[in-house]
Amino acid sequence: MNQSTSIPENIASICNRIAAAAKRSGRSTDDITLMAVTKTQPVEKIVAAYDAGLRSFGENRVQEFAAKSERVRKLSEAQFALIGQLQSNKAGKAVELFSAIHSVDSLKLAERLSMIVGRANRSPMPIAIEINTGDPAKAGLTPNSPELEQLLHAAERLPGVSIQGLMTIPPFIEDPRKTRPYFRQLRELRDTIAKRRLPAINMDLLSMGMSHDFEIAIEEGSTCVRIGTGIFGERS
Repeated sequence: MNQSTSIPENIASICNRIAAAAKRSGRSTDDITLMAVTKTQPVEKIVAAYDAGLRSFGENRVQEFAAKSERVRKLSEAQFALIGQLQSNKAGKAVELFSAIHSVDSLKLAERLSMIVGRANRSPMPIAIEINTGDPAKAGLTPNSPELEQLLHAAERLPGVSIQGLMTIPPFIEDPRKTRPYFRQLRELRDTIAKRRLPAINMDLLSMGMSHDFEIAIEEGSTCVRIGTGIFGERS
């Protein structure tokens, strides 16, 4: 990304690259959401991205977004998802602030979120299960973990949450083409779960791909790419 270009120009460039990757894989851009990752970004930049047409935003930390939330309420069509790791003791605040949580990495957390939503008498919170596809430094359930199976089977008794799909953060590799096996693994896991037609499980969301590797992720089936640097530039 050219640091001298504007946020609207950066978004236009990303959208063109999304379209090209979708075309290469025989997909429609209508099936791919561009999520702007606004971690550490000031409200002014979030507004600029919104004015440029984006409506999906991702934040990594509950406390950081809490400090911004009052100032972004005027962005009436914006949807903010939590994409960073969520500690159980901050689940209540997360339910209050976010429209979705894409980083649920345990059955215990899903149960707590469902309880909090139920007590607040709110609509179910859309969630994605975070899957660790091979980076020991990252959070997430492993594809073959017993807890993943337990969470999938628990979905129908968790009325406060609505499982929408899967999310992953692969290991960082300088050559983005080498991330392909990690993205493919998540897509294949999604497809396997979807074929089982489990109660209360929706597998439409496949959140994978960031500024460095989103084109490869789209080629492997991503329905949501999370772009920060590519839109806003390097974080200070």
